[in-house]
Amino acid sequence: MRASGRSPRENMIYNLPMTAEPRRRATVRRAWPAACVALVLSMGCGPSIDVPTALQVTQVSSGWFDAGLDPLGRNKLVPTVSFRLENLTPDTVQYLQLNAVFKRMNETEEWGNAFVRAVGTEGLEAGQTTEILRLESGRGYTGEQSRAEMLGHRDFVDVTMELFVKHRGDQWVFLDTVAVERQLLTR
Repeated sequence: MRASGRSPRENMIYNLPMTAEPRRRATVRRAWPAACVALVLSMGCGPSIDVPTALQVTQVSSGWFDAGLDPLGRNKLVPTVSFRLENLTPDTVQYLQLNAVFKRMNETEEWGNAFVRAVGTEGLEAGQTTEILRLESGRGYTGEQSRAEMLGHRDFVDVTMELFVKHRGDQWVFLDTVAVERQLLTR
């Protein structure tokens, strides 16, 4: 029954070193993803910031941007707000996302929104401001009249933008409200 002429014990000894190496590799392969996840999580760790006291909206301008023609050939205007964020903390702030919620005056429902990553891994140094951030709603007004006439139309309702900030993986926090001015923007 022994084809090799060796005892079963000798075959077992011969195979033990071969099976030990794949087991070690499998253990390392299973541990590697967990180690990578732990490393990534530790890189983003640090103190959370109190968004309302740490950031300030500056250099605000707003109005109604000419979004061109809709599919029916009518003029389209969308509310747009441009601004910078200033870091008021003594530390570098990283990973900021912004969500703008546009609402028509005296209404509680969202009328449009915009989302942008404001600061990534590069961070925003203490006392510094971001580049100009421009948030515009995808929803707006359409009409066959001129753009200037649209702004003066009796059914035109003014809009506000509520700005929410998310720092890293924290919850969204309200930062500011901006009333969109009733003016035509060309850029």
